[in-house]
Amino acid sequence: MSHRTRYWLMKSEPDVFSIDDLQRVGTEPWNGVRNYQARNFMRDGMQVGDGILFYHSNAKVPGVVGIARVASEAYPDDTQFDPESEYFDPKATRENPRWMLVDVGFERKLNDVIPLELIKQHAQDFGEGFPLTARGSRLSVFPVTAAQWKTMLALEK
Repeated sequence: MSHRTRYWLMKSEPDVFSIDDLQRVGTEPWNGVRNYQARNFMRDGMQVGDGILFYHSNAKVPGVVGIARVASEAYPDDTQFDPESEYFDPKATRENPRWMLVDVGFERKLNDVIPLELIKQHAQDFGEGFPLTARGSRLSVFPVTAAQWKTMLALEK
């Protein structure tokens, strides 16, 4: 049974995990998300094959740098069980995990960064409440409509 492809934007700091890192490894567990809303998107919303806009945050030029795909169903984030990990959660147990993740697979790098500045200049094209252009939104994972996906990729040089 096929599903309608959904689209997402996922932020990563390039010095932690960049689009080049993803290209090198091919597929990577998207661990360390510790925001319930972002976790719920991964756990409840994402399906294998969904499109991902890969966004570099905390970069010299923050922006969308590549395209990836959801490569697995959601499963528990192992870092929550590891006392040595900065993402350890003492309240999480294997029977009752609190944090879920999906694997993310590399698709392609964009020809050039689509910088946040440019995205903001086109804010009206993305519609009201688009998290990248909305004030005060800090979500690292959020849904993107098919129209917003097309609008974003139309900004690619």
